[in-house]
Amino acid sequence: MDRPEIDPDISIFVERVSAAWAKHPPFESLSVEEARRVAEQVRAPWRVDGPPIARTLEQVVPTSKGGLRTRLYDPGLTSPTPTLVYLHGGGFILFSIDTHDRLMREYAASGDFAVLGVDYPLSPEAPYPEALDQIIELIDWLHNGGADALGIDPQRLAIGGDSAGGNLSVATALRLRDRGNPDWLKGLLLNYGAFGMDCSDEAEELFGGPGAVLRRAEMDHYYSAYLGPDRLATADPYALPILADLEGLPPAFLAIPECDLLAEQSHAMAQRMKAAGVEVTSIVYRGATHSFLEAMSIAEVARRAIRDGAQWVREALNR
Repeated sequence: MDRPEIDPDISIFVERVSAAWAKHPPFESLSVEEARRVAEQVRAPWRVDGPPIARTLEQVVPTSKGGLRTRLYDPGLTSPTPTLVYLHGGGFILFSIDTHDRLMREYAASGDFAVLGVDYPLSPEAPYPEALDQIIELIDWLHNGGADALGIDPQRLAIGGDSAGGNLSVATALRLRDRGNPDWLKGLLLNYGAFGMDCSDEAEELFGGPGAVLRRAEMDHYYSAYLGPDRLATADPYALPILADLEGLPPAFLAIPECDLLAEQSHAMAQRMKAAGVEVTSIVYRGATHSFLEAMSIAEVARRAIRDGAQWVREALNR
């Protein structure tokens, strides 16, 4: 297979992010705390500006493991508001609702729904399943009165995220389905999700390696931190949803960057969902790489993907 060309604007994004990382010690030499600090700095230029939002509200949601920081982006709709719960990416160990602030603003403004960003606990300090457990407690809190405090509609909730956030979104839907609440989520927005541990040699050759946005060695590092050495050999479908029985999940939208190490996982997930009877919409964005949505300030392909996802979520929430 020939290597597809990266979109020119996305190439600029990749070059600038790589140059910003190059000002710091190699990623693998940093402690977790140092890596998070550098990651926030590297991503800072890409989260500035964006559309104004009528109401932004931070709320610490109580859970059995402590407070869970959330941020609501309300575009000014009549309460109660349909809402997308958004889970940021970062390999389970990096990033925050701050790195993804502009992306969530864009979804809220473009889709005419609220977005609730979640600062779930990060690994390795909070290994699997702590983040997933707290996200489930957040959904429970919303369905048991918490939504009223935020002015959102618990009967019109979708969930979504990018990369690790896509993994956690599917895992949340699986947990809710398996305990008898399959209708609590109206849709899944899955942006270049990390659904399993396997990355093929072909994907690494085409889209990984030095200078890539995401490399196979990085994914191995992320999953090692998330699962811990004792769980790496297990096939837990809540940790690796590509392995799960997907029947009964809500409709899903998959944004698949053509030039992404994880594109093969998104294609496989879309196929497995369809085979399980799940309503699936998937779009391949030519020339896009992993994390390409963050390039929305310079890349039309990123803006188009955000519009597509926002329109799909709006329709899912208003069915």
